[in-house]
Amino acid sequence: MTPAIVADLAPTGVLRASVNLGNPVLAQGTSSAPRGVTVDLAREIARRLGVRVELACFDAAQASFEALTTGVADLGFMAIEPARADRVHFTAPYVLIEGVYAVRSESPFGSPADVDRDGVRIGVKEGSAYDLFLTRTLRAATIVRGREGVEVFLDEELEVGAGIRQPLSAAVADRPDVRLVDEAFMQIRQAVCVPSDRQAASAAWLGSVVEQLRSSGFVADALERSGQGDVTVAPPA
Repeated sequence: MTPAIVADLAPTGVLRASVNLGNPVLAQGTSSAPRGVTVDLAREIARRLGVRVELACFDAAQASFEALTTGVADLGFMAIEPARADRVHFTAPYVLIEGVYAVRSESPFGSPADVDRDGVRIGVKEGSAYDLFLTRTLRAATIVRGREGVEVFLDEELEVGAGIRQPLSAAVADRPDVRLVDEAFMQIRQAVCVPSDRQAASAAWLGSVVEQLRSSGFVADALERSGQGDVTVAPPA
């Protein structure tokens, strides 16, 4: 780490980190008192840079991404997706989470492959990793976007709702009329990212730090502390 890297990654002298409170696997709490693995990562990266950290909290990945790409934030925590790759630089993933479907209990759908057919409407959270993935990969089903995939699914009486396994499981746990399709339709690779105009040396330094924090158990410990111990830490890149 060099002064040039510090100046590049924290150009204001403070590391401004964008945190998505809309993904409860990665961040919990409130905008005034956030916690979770991404908060711990932001604080540790700032500590290694020798600067103060400021956390800017948002309720959706899309807003968090826009903060990163419009100069509001210097560091972010996003799913690796081709639709984002031209505007940010991603490290290797540090955790892996799954996108799954919720359906009515009487639904005939038993696998993700069953869902992509004419007449099927899928509720998604607008701008989420699974919104981007399904937009890119679905051939016949229709996407219906809203604040939360499960809310759109239930409120508009759609055939399918999409979401992250842990919060979607919790959302339908007390509803006998709804069940999950157990097989995941996607693996979401969560990474640390910086704007694409950052220097190659800075991106390489950040990547090495994230790998150290992944391999040392820092990421696993942070997940455990925040009640997300069942989340999969990414394997070595």
